[in-house]
Amino acid sequence: MEKKTLKLQNGETLAYQSFNESKKDTLVLLHGNMSSGVHFEPLIEKLTDFHLIVPDLRGFGDSTYHKPIETLEDFVDDLKMFTDALSIDKMHLAGWSTGGGVALKFAAKYPQNTNKVILIESASHRGYPIPKKDENAQPIQGEFYYDKDAMAKDPVQVAPVVQALKDGNSALMQMIWEQTIYNVKKPSEEAMKRYIGETMKQRNLVDVDWALVTFNMSSTPNGVKEGDGTIEDIKAEVLAIHGDKDLVIPKPMFDELTDALPNVLVEEFENASHSPITDIPDKLAHSIKTFLNG
Repeated sequence: MEKKTLKLQNGETLAYQSFNESKKDTLVLLHGNMSSGVHFEPLIEKLTDFHLIVPDLRGFGDSTYHKPIETLEDFVDDLKMFTDALSIDKMHLAGWSTGGGVALKFAAKYPQNTNKVILIESASHRGYPIPKKDENAQPIQGEFYYDKDAMAKDPVQVAPVVQALKDGNSALMQMIWEQTIYNVKKPSEEAMKRYIGETMKQRNLVDVDWALVTFNMSSTPNGVKEGDGTIEDIKAEVLAIHGDKDLVIPKPMFDELTDALPNVLVEEFENASHSPITDIPDKLAHSIKTFLNG
């Protein structure tokens, strides 16, 4: 399906897909880092009970990137302008990875517009600090980057991805995805080409990585940033989903998030990677539909 576009009051234009527009309940799908709304494709075709809105966040996919983001809250405010322009007053939110952080912050800042929240392999409410590396490119325990420019030179988690995007190196990007995200089940060759093509459109990688490093909704420091305590402002019911083969979000990070949410249903899946969207779309869709309709 072709993407539509909508210009926001801040001058940015968001590309998005819309499905099942006759349905009453709206579910907004928020993608993660290094992706776009297109990556939800295996899930979209199974969620026919809901009016699905699937945007490309600012700087991803076919959306613009006129003004760099500084925090994940910039995506939240984009989303509020976007849904206001579409006259969507109340919605369910499903956030995958970084999109989970956006969904959490939206639910805390705009509870009146949030129905239920689904977190799919979500970033923690305490962000995703990137540790410094030693001469063998191994993480140094307890040492993090406190400067965006220094973080951008990280030899493992950041610089290789920046270089792949700069060079248009789709083969290297596919290898990164296969090793870290599609480590259980790979998409078909045709789908992989489509998804990596969307990944290669990203223009904001360092800014998003830094926004994740400095994201902290808890009431305690995360090693880099003081917490703002806004996790306590979330009143919505939350479904939190985690796969046992996720190499991106470790189990302790998932547990610290779910421990901080007062009204959360936890589902853990076997043989699911950071992309249960690809691995177990039927089970994932069933869990989402049961949660939202229950």
